[in-house]
Amino acid sequence: MKKHLRKITQWFVIAFSLAGAGSALAMEYTSIDVAKSKITFTSKLMGSKLSGGFGKFSGKVIFNSDEPEKSKANLVIDIASFAAGGEELQEEAKGKDWFNAKSFPSANFVAESVKATGANALEIRGSLTIKGKSVPVTIAAKYQVQGKQVIFDAAFQLLRLDYGLGAGNWADTSAVANEVPVNVHLVLNQK
Repeated sequence: MKKHLRKITQWFVIAFSLAGAGSALAMEYTSIDVAKSKITFTSKLMGSKLSGGFGKFSGKVIFNSDEPEKSKANLVIDIASFAAGGEELQEEAKGKDWFNAKSFPSANFVAESVKATGANALEIRGSLTIKGKSVPVTIAAKYQVQGKQVIFDAAFQLLRLDYGLGAGNWADTSAVANEVPVNVHLVLNQK
């Protein structure tokens, strides 16, 4: 009987050890790989497609694929890194009628909730602040774990007039579309 009881105790110890090891294997990803990550957008300017992006951004992200709903994100985008069209257009975009980069040097996205919507698919709700105006946004994201990295591809549509982007003649949506599709390719390294 003692021998049998000892065997059962050993099995419980092994089972609990394995259960603990399983949760210890859950990987947390927190470090943004800025060389591989990018924020891009497309817009229509005078009827032509305009593509661009922001070359510099930073922030803090915490992601665990076992518990995606506990994810946190706070991204800070450097407005001066705006790149689209030629030099003249870039300077115009950084001016007062658009981003007003001198007064508002950064934009900020803060995730407020994350919900799994399918296999490796998320709905991220948060607020995007541009020029001091915070607007709720909903972002659809897909992710894949690749070794010591997790790769996110996310998309949402920004309405530029909600942020006061494009004053005066630029407020005319026949000249510049109000809808701006934004794509985020975010690569996070393991903690």
